[in-house]
Amino acid sequence: QGVLVPGLGTFAVVQEQVDGAEEVYVVQRPVFQLDMDVSCLQELMFPTVMIPGDIEILPLDYWWLSQTTSLPPDVLRDCVEETVLLYSFQLRDRQRLAFVFGDIGVLSCQNNFLCMRFHRSCVKNLESWDPWVALLLT
Repeated sequence: QGVLVPGLGTFAVVQEQVDGAEEVYVVQRPVFQLDMDVSCLQELMFPTVMIPGDIEILPLDYWWLSQTTSLPPDVLRDCVEETVLLYSFQLRDRQRLAFVFGDIGVLSCQNNFLCMRFHRSCVKNLESWDPWVALLLT
């Protein structure tokens, strides 16, 4: 399952097979597929991540977020939209600030390369069987 953050991109968890020396591992790892306005990304490079078509992508659940933050869903929607818009303007103006996603990771731009770096704890929480293989793949 994946979650679409409008104007920014999609977070998802994918399963990936890795051939080990004696066995094949199937691990779950997080991915982020960037989906920003191209005018914001001029002069920037970013990894091309394709989320498999069989993964269900859901919109960001503002109602659920409102239950955990005690803010109304429409206020949360406005906050998310304004934050994404502000970040895109900063990228367009060549301000290379990091965009932190709580327990997930950091979207950062270094040397004109925009990349999502997932926190080790996020990867470990997703993959209980073999987190070190998942960490190496992420």
